Amino acid sequence: MKVRAVEPEIDAGALLAGAQFVDAYSVTVDGIALDARHSAEKMLVRGPQWIDALMRWRNRLVAPFGLKRPAPTGAASAAAIGIFPVLSESPDRLVAGLNDKHLNFRVVIDIVSAGAGQRVTATTLVLTHNLLGRAYLAIILPFHRLVVRSMLGQVAA
Repeated sequence: MKVRAVEPEIDAGALLAGAQFVDAYSVTVDGIALDARHSAEKMLVRGPQWIDALMRWRNRLVAPFGLKRPAPTGAASAAAIGIFPVLSESPDRLVAGLNDKHLNFRVVIDIVSAGAGQRVTATTLVLTHNLLGRAYLAIILPFHRLVVRSMLGQVAA
């Protein structure tokens, strides 16, 4: 199981019109029957401790700017998976995301057949609204790449 960067294969305009940032990572999983919700739950409900520590640090840093600080949760419901509100869902695709004053983002989990297994792809889209949003995106991008790879790796675990 290897997580790799891939070209996003989505209609970014339909998911988040005007998005300035789009990336995607993919992993092929054999021997496990998955749908988009189950994959998203494995990725987003409970992350490694280092990711939880990064999120606590992020929440402290953004507090003075009035940005949304989602309450950590270890649960999934019809309305949310972990800290991410679910915006739309089908067996093959789940779209979660949040709109805030500095940026809007979407996380898209897609499932497709791949030989004897399934390919799970996580695509991130971001639309910034102002200087704060652009600065925030620039600061978190190196961490984003590590976090998405790590969380996608949990799908096959």
